[in-house]
Amino acid sequence: MSLPIVLVPHPHVRVDTKVMGGSPHVADTRIPVRRLYAFYKNGARVETLFKRYPQLEPAKVFDALAFALDNLEVIEADLEQERQMLERTGARSPHPRNPSQVELPFAEPAPATVRAAAPRGKTNAGRRTR
Repeated sequence: MSLPIVLVPHPHVRVDTKVMGGSPHVADTRIPVRRLYAFYKNGARVETLFKRYPQLEPAKVFDALAFALDNLEVIEADLEQERQMLERTGARSPHPRNPSQVELPFAEPAPATVRAAAPRGKTNAGRRTR
C-alpha cells in the first residue's frame, strides 16, 4: 500500500521509497513523522518531544509537526499502515490503551498537592520550638 501524495513539502522532512518504506521521516534520521505526530496528538507537549528526541533540533520537531498537519492524509495513512503491519506480524501495539501512542519516560509529573506548612515557631504537634 502506498501513501497519498505529499501536498506540502517541508525542508526537514524526507519521503523516499528506499528509506523506511516511504514513510515520511525527519531528514538525516530514522524518526518517522507519524511518531512525533502521534505523541503530540495524544497530548505530549513539544518540550516533552525535545526530551524524547534530544538529537533533533527544535526546528526539525516543529517542521515535522507542521508537515503532519499540512499533510494529514499522508500521516493518517502511515499510521494505518503501521497498525496493519503490527496486526500482520502479531506484534503488540506500543501502548495497550492507545495503539498510536507509546508511553514516554519524560511525561510531565502529576502536580503535587501543596501541604500547609506549620506556623513558624511551632512543630507539627503544636509545641513551640526555639
